[in-house]
Amino acid sequence: MLKLDDLTFAYGSVKAVNQVSLEVEKGSIHGLIGPNGAGKSTCIDLISGRLRPTAGTVHFGGLDITRMAGPRRRHIGIARSFQRISVYPELTVADQLDVAAHLVGEKDVDAVVAALSLEQCLPHTPAEIGYGEQRRVDIALALLGAPALVLLDEPAAGLSREESIALADHLAALVRERGMTVVLVEHHLEVVYRVCDRLTVLAQGAVIADGEPQQVRRDPQVMEAYLGRSAA
Repeated sequence: MLKLDDLTFAYGSVKAVNQVSLEVEKGSIHGLIGPNGAGKSTCIDLISGRLRPTAGTVHFGGLDITRMAGPRRRHIGIARSFQRISVYPELTVADQLDVAAHLVGEKDVDAVVAALSLEQCLPHTPAEIGYGEQRRVDIALALLGAPALVLLDEPAAGLSREESIALADHLAALVRERGMTVVLVEHHLEVVYRVCDRLTVLAQGAVIADGEPQQVRRDPQVMEAYLGRSAA
């Protein structure tokens, strides 16, 4: 579904992403984890087209999209959410879902609403609902139009443990029901280990480990750079 080859992005002399290569299988939830400043969100920006790489390539479904503009990537099936909730504060949840659905050609908004348990939120503006519900609205906006690949940048940020676990279960169900592929950037390790099929670990912009979650969890470099030696 997605392939990055030697993807690099530099701010001046600093390489925020340094020759990152990975493959994301269709229908999987692929976690992208690492300590703060590891380059995870920059990778998401490069995949979504928000940033252009300094070097390397991005392939989506066999198509080279390295130089493709962000809106075009959304059109061909790549959607994303952001670390900071990106919703329309003045509109009710129902209205903003309807507006977004019209723009991307989504014909079954009710299915997305049901999948994320947003029925009770529809008549309210974001200010009138909880933070966890706002997070689910943000994800719902990304899911409209049935994108093939969804990039989620810390969807559990600011949520309680119970809200985070509920969101993880929603994601797992959505992948099964809608045939999606997900790249998940997340610090909440319980969420990561609960839903991810594969993990790629970044440190200082470079890949230090890649594999199944339990394999990665035991990797000495990962324990040193991110999880701590006691995590094994």
